[in-house]
Amino acid sequence: MASFVDRVKITAKAGNGGNGCVSFHREKFVQNGGPDGGDGGIGGNIVLYADPNMHTLLDFRFHTKYLAENGADGSAQRCQGKRGQDLVIKVPVGTVFLRDEDGAVVADMSEPGQTKILLRGGRGGYGNQHFATPTRQAPNFAKPGIKTEQYVFRLELKTIADVGLVGFPNVGKSTILATVTAAKPKIANYHFTTLTPNLGIVKHREMDFVLADIPGLVEGASEGVGLGHDFLRHVERTRLLLHVVDAAGSEGRDPLEDFRIINEELEKYGEPMGRPQLVVLNKCDLIYDSEEISELKKKFEDMGYKTFVVSAAMRKGFNELLDEVVRTLPELPPPLVFEEEEIEVDRVMPDDSYTIRRENDTFYVEGAAMQHFIDSVNFDDEESLNWFHRTLRDRGIIDALRQKGAQEGSTISIADMEFDFVE
Repeated sequence: MASFVDRVKITAKAGNGGNGCVSFHREKFVQNGGPDGGDGGIGGNIVLYADPNMHTLLDFRFHTKYLAENGADGSAQRCQGKRGQDLVIKVPVGTVFLRDEDGAVVADMSEPGQTKILLRGGRGGYGNQHFATPTRQAPNFAKPGIKTEQYVFRLELKTIADVGLVGFPNVGKSTILATVTAAKPKIANYHFTTLTPNLGIVKHREMDFVLADIPGLVEGASEGVGLGHDFLRHVERTRLLLHVVDAAGSEGRDPLEDFRIINEELEKYGEPMGRPQLVVLNKCDLIYDSEEISELKKKFEDMGYKTFVVSAAMRKGFNELLDEVVRTLPELPPPLVFEEEEIEVDRVMPDDSYTIRRENDTFYVEGAAMQHFIDSVNFDDEESLNWFHRTLRDRGIIDALRQKGAQEGSTISIADMEFDFVE
């Protein structure tokens, strides 16, 4: 089961918008056709799909970069560029996408068949047909498409299960799962036999529910001791916990102390207080004194927990436990779904803020919108150059350069284009 992977990191980028086209109508006997440059196509989206047939994030270990198709450039005769094809990323149900830079949850794929647009493609640029006016009948410029940003995401698989089995290693959780479901987990008499969360379907009293065997926790699990730090996340979505303890203390441990330690680890990890728990006293076939079992059961019930005596090895005591589970589940809230934060990428223009730094006699104007700004200019067209100069003044760039010490003839660099400063 070493192929189970529940945490990965990927890079994703939606498609850039296509550039607008500069074109003029050409037709026999028509000397001065008007502008007919088409718009660029919209870039492809990054789309997520919760695939019920996937159970691990292993595929993402070998494929970590996802790029949607760019929109095609516009063309003559008002033809709009082809839209970029969406890229669909299939993930297991229960996968959560977190933005790597700040840990914000941007997608929670908690339902089978669920789809979500993670990143939207950039808008296409306008062709020169949009810039014709009564005084500017032959615009020789167009707009570039919006370029999208690249994002890094952390993917975490949080198992979707109605009921979770928790407890120390080797208390019999896997045997219980095998007893009440058709699952066939690896079972052996040593610690950490279970290295991955195992799922099974329980059918009882005309009701079905999903039961998860969470790998054994130990003291310090919330701080990374044992396997707990890797698998505590799989407890987050369970609606009901079956806390399994070794009632016989077959390894020399105290079942009450084990119970306390596991609950402390769950609380340290962020387990919400008040989540329902049923205590399962397993390995009772190893206890020959019935009064000892009754006394232990009473201690847990005095703490407020419904307690059930079972023997997974002998397949005894489970009807009463499952009766309580099917009675309790309909009264509980649905599985946890994380609140999502939208990623704003479908902007009309990039952020137009800028900074100016000076190196010797060269002044560098830098900012997210500067490349788009330069790409919008046709330096061979007088009208486009006039718009360029007006925009520099309207955005306050000319005044800011002057305050930084720019003088007549100083070199100005914007997005790798260099100009002479002219008052």
